[in-house]
Amino acid sequence: MQLYKSRGFSEFFQDTFAFLKQSGKHFFKHYFIVNGIFLLILIVMGYFFTKFYTDVVFGGLIGGQSTTAIDDYMNDNLGLFILFLLVFVIVALVSGIVSYAYVPIYLKLYEEKGEKNFSTNDIVTLYKNNIGKLFTYLVCCLVIAIPMAILFLIGAFALMITIIGFLALPLLVGGFMLFFAMVLMEYLEDKKGIWDCFGYSWGLITSKFWAAIGSVGLFYLMSYIAQNVVSLIPYFFGMASFLTTIEQGGPTDEELGSTMMIVMMLVFFLSFLISAVLGIIVQLNQGIVFYSLKEDKENINTKDIIDQIGSGE
Repeated sequence: MQLYKSRGFSEFFQDTFAFLKQSGKHFFKHYFIVNGIFLLILIVMGYFFTKFYTDVVFGGLIGGQSTTAIDDYMNDNLGLFILFLLVFVIVALVSGIVSYAYVPIYLKLYEEKGEKNFSTNDIVTLYKNNIGKLFTYLVCCLVIAIPMAILFLIGAFALMITIIGFLALPLLVGGFMLFFAMVLMEYLEDKKGIWDCFGYSWGLITSKFWAAIGSVGLFYLMSYIAQNVVSLIPYFFGMASFLTTIEQGGPTDEELGSTMMIVMMLVFFLSFLISAVLGIIVQLNQGIVFYSLKEDKENINTKDIIDQIGSGE
């Protein structure tokens, strides 16, 4: 599929799903190869955190323990808890950067080498070659995070005043997501400085403002709804099991605690995996929007076609 192509609102949707249909297997395969170890570590750490939460918090509430017992447990294991939390934050940060950069790096190779003409080694090599850029991008995003957060909160508050405005919140979220995503994609092109990329990204968004943020915003909304709907499935099974236990004479504290733990584990695992998959689909849509707006601005594909015609004469 041609990435550098002028598109409108409907084409942003159609070509995102067309890309998944055409190259989805290759796309997801390498995503899980590159990010698999980080996802596995986060899942394992999330398992222990969820187990701790259910054992201590729900165990205290269901078992009739006083809150002092929970406080004593935290005080006795404060050092271990802080260490665990620190490791989790570090792993989550590294995993987040690697995962966030996957779509820009994948699409860059896709455009340069063609569909499926690159391997995991090519992706990892491009990661290594751009470690400095990824770190610079992260630092610069943190620098402008406070003013951007203020703008976001002001915009969100203004929209939430009315029902129509509340429904437009996904557009605001999509606009901010698209802005930062296009900064990174342009920065990896290695033709501009990081601050120039921020200005370039804003210029691209404003060129087709409503079509661009509308597409990303709706993708984000669909992702959010799908994730929450699927996450509710374990709750229904848990409630069904709970009601069945009641009909059989009422659950004991141990049975109730076990049911709560199983439900929370299932919700955590499903939410984690689904959010990872849906997240990169939303990012893919952002990539489609980026290459389309870039084509409108610079006519890259059009110039290549003209050059090919000229060279053939």
